[in-house]
Amino acid sequence: MLRTGFDATLMFVVGWVFLITAVVALVMAATARADAYRAADKQSKNFWLIILGITAVVNLLVPMLFLQIAGLVASIVFLVDVRPALRQVSGGGRRSGGSSSDGPYGPYNGGR
Repeated sequence: MLRTGFDATLMFVVGWVFLITAVVALVMAATARADAYRAADKQSKNFWLIILGITAVVNLLVPMLFLQIAGLVASIVFLVDVRPALRQVSGGGRRSGGSSSDGPYGPYNGGR
């Protein structure tokens, strides 16, 4: 009986984590410019909106773990691969002229 309650609570929390990840990725995909997807050589904006939208709906309405895991994989691919490429193309991220070894007060390499 205790295990059943623990499993139900754990799956409830996991389901919410999957849903929040999908919604965050969907919002980030919606706020990026459509031409940035082409410039970054990634799938189109509509493709990602459809995939991430389906992921969010599946997480809300169809509590099937294998579908939720497939949606989580799609969300992670967007957040780890597509979003950084979009930020780089759109000019986000590092300040222009900086180096990867620059800190807030100058370079970390000892001024070499």
